Amino acid sequence: MTTSIDPEEVRAQLESKLLVDTVKISRPTGSAPLDPVTGLLGNVPVDVIYEGPGAVLSGHGQVTAEGIVGRQWLDDTVSWYRLLTPLAAPVPARYDRVEVTVAKSENSATIGRVWQVLDPSEASTVELVRVTRLDEVTAPS
Repeated sequence: MTTSIDPEEVRAQLESKLLVDTVKISRPTGSAPLDPVTGLLGNVPVDVIYEGPGAVLSGHGQVTAEGIVGRQWLDDTVSWYRLLTPLAAPVPARYDRVEVTVAKSENSATIGRVWQVLDPSEASTVELVRVTRLDEVTAPS
């Protein structure tokens, strides 16, 4: 016996229960300027393309998410991290930078870390949230 899934119900659950942090996606727009006095490179200029609800999940976080929703909805990946954003958020491009700017959990280890988008978001015929594979750029401090 199979049970049908109501995508709108699952989407609402995911957005209200999992997309509780604030994530920022920024896109490099040029090269880092050279400071002629110090000889050091400055920050690469970026455009912020999205800042809003989202989540960064590790492989362990994906298992936890399945427990919250009550069913498996996300397969394993070669990437250890995935970014979840609402479907209304823009599609991140390869090499975009991802940061968690506000974490709802008091003991979140995501603040201060930076990830890079590996590929444009995953696509499927039934989408619940936007899922984007990430690679960590900075280790926790």
